[in-house]
Amino acid sequence: MVRVRLYWRLLAACAAFVVVLATFASARIRPFVTSPGAAATDRVEVDVAGRGDLFDAGRPHTLRLTFRDADYQRMLDAYFKEGAKEYLEADLVVDGVLVPSVGVRLKGNSTLGALSRNGETRGRFPGGGGGFGGGGFARTPLRAEEPETLPWLVSFDHFAAGRRFQGHEEIALRVGSGTVLNEAVSLELLRAAGEAAQRYTYASLQVNDRPAVARLVVEHPDKEFAARLGADGVLYKALSTSRFADQGGDPVDYADDFKQVTMKGSQDLQPVIDLIRWATTASDAAFDRELAGHVDVEAFARYAALQNLLLNFDDMAGPGHNYYLWYDLGRRRFTVVAWDHNLTFSGNAGQGPYDAARMGGPRGGNALKERALASAVFRPVYERAYRDLYRTLFASGLALSTVDKVAAAAGGAAGAEAARLRDLIAQRTELLAANEVVRG
Repeated sequence: MVRVRLYWRLLAACAAFVVVLATFASARIRPFVTSPGAAATDRVEVDVAGRGDLFDAGRPHTLRLTFRDADYQRMLDAYFKEGAKEYLEADLVVDGVLVPSVGVRLKGNSTLGALSRNGETRGRFPGGGGGFGGGGFARTPLRAEEPETLPWLVSFDHFAAGRRFQGHEEIALRVGSGTVLNEAVSLELLRAAGEAAQRYTYASLQVNDRPAVARLVVEHPDKEFAARLGADGVLYKALSTSRFADQGGDPVDYADDFKQVTMKGSQDLQPVIDLIRWATTASDAAFDRELAGHVDVEAFARYAALQNLLLNFDDMAGPGHNYYLWYDLGRRRFTVVAWDHNLTFSGNAGQGPYDAARMGGPRGGNALKERALASAVFRPVYERAYRDLYRTLFASGLALSTVDKVAAAAGGAAGAEAARLRDLIAQRTELLAANEVVRG
């Protein structure tokens, strides 16, 4: 009895906890969580087949998202107060097929600089201001009161471990400067150049009882995408907070720089750490001598040339640090994978091969790209790739015809954006024809 009296408070607390569990055992809880990937797993438990290929651009697609407004408001609170992009639980209908309890969260960095709530952005500038480096950077105004227009990342396994939709863990609903025609055109041109490119389609999106709008749906690089890059390699995603700076040998110190996408458990972040430390500390002579041992030089030259040709303000050296790294385990070399093209075809049509795009502020910078473009070994490879890609994509007329092809798939809403893109591409084709790099 003495022992019971000594511990009566602990016993009472345990009993109360059991009662609470019993009370809620039969209730369905729709969670609003803060930790990304709370239930995500590498193992595929269920792959929802759907009705036809979601990324078949030759047929119409419909998406419908349904979620509780209270969850949505809490998600907005977290973003506007802390900048946190938290998941909320929603039901998604894809071409008539219900996928319950998907996770959805806001996606983007520069894009979300134009997001307002009750007329105010996170920076408290009325009417959708804020963003990088001051003015001069035109973005699509976004209003929290219109969730159907926002940039969304949809996760099929965040609340249902191991679930996929047609092999995909995630899809992205993109936002651009107009109808996101520019991103679709860029993806088509990447594919035409033989580069890895995400699949895309256009779909009609309805959120709760709001009006339906046309949206661009893009494949989010995941394990299925990685399988198309190679049979034996690791995919890493550069985060928006990435600095590409030497922070020592402890992987914990790079948690804000890169996220490992594939082969978790069997591989780690060490190859990326080694690349960063080498690229930022090697002498110029060592950089030239050892570059081909660290990266696929021809592939890297094509990547850099394409991003310049496409006038991509926000590539691996941009403020959003938008790129992936593919590490080939057999060759032990990296390839840079292009990602996030909603800011392509922005800026000066006459931008030359070595000109850096500046949209309202300085670029974010990337030591690997900057040092490569200054390298006597890399520059001839880059210029050759630039010439070849200009002739294949621009001088041939392919870029212009691709605008027409994509505009037809996007529908009538793409008219004004298509006209702007045609004019910009025509000017760029003409102006670059006189460039000494292009002329060789």
